Formats: sequence, structure tokens, C-alpha cells
Amino acid sequence: MLLDLGADATPDRIERAVREKLSRKEKIPGFGHRVYRTMDPRAVHLRQMSRDLGRRTGQPQWFEVSERIEALVKAEKGLNPNVDFYSASTYHALGIPTTLFTPVFAVSRCAGWTAHVLEQLANNRLIRPRAEYTGPSVPQPWVRIDDR
Repeated sequence: MLLDLGADATPDRIERAVREKLSRKEKIPGFGHRVYRTMDPRAVHLRQMSRDLGRRTGQPQWFEVSERIEALVKAEKGLNPNVDFYSASTYHALGIPTTLFTPVFAVSRCAGWTAHVLEQLANNRLIRPRAEYTGPSVPQPWVRIDDR
């Protein structure tokens, strides 16, 4: 979406594009999540990283376009950006090709996906995001990796 709008997108052009998508009931990439009613905590950090990297690489316009889209979607639909929204401008500033964004998104989730699969198999129960954690309720001691 950012590339479609272009680095030189004016606030009017951004607003028109977002409103057109919303009027056609199209999803805005990087927004909405059934679990998060507030901004995805990871997105808070990536927003700052996107801003900083944009400035350092001389490409602040991608963050600025993203920030404008975020404000419009929040105002119109009450949706917060998810972690992938600011990942896109961050990866772009890092020089990662757009065709690799999806694999990078997926790789960053592999450890979590694997942990969920192992937990679900061990308990023969599908874990839903709203499931209540019933693991140890007392603090667990930290053990150096060499001592495990």
C-alpha cells in the first residue's frame, strides 16, 4: 500500500486512498486484530524504529505516510496498527526487498508457532488467544544455559 501511494504522496492523496478502500469495505493492510483492543505492544517499538531508520537512511517519507494512514484508520474505524504495519516501512528502510517481507514476517514467528504447536499437542487442546494460562504461578528460577 505504501509503494502504491508513493513516497511523495500528499496528505490529500493518502486520505482519498484510505477513504476509498474503506468505502469499498476493503481491508487496510496492517490493521485490526481480534485480540488487541489497544495498539499491539510490538508495533509501539516498531513505530519508533521506523521513524528512526527513516531519518537515518534519508527516507522519512515512508514513516510519515504510514503515520498518516494510521491516524485515518484509527479515526474512521477505531483500529490500531498491528506489528506488520510498521514492519513494512522498517524493512524498506533497511533495504530488504519487498518480496522478502512475508518470509521475514513468518521467520520471526517460527519460535512462537512451534511453541504453540508443542503445547497444543502435549495437551491435545487447541489454544485460543483468550485461553487462560494455568502454568506455574510462582516465579521460576533462572538457570544458566550451561547448567541446564
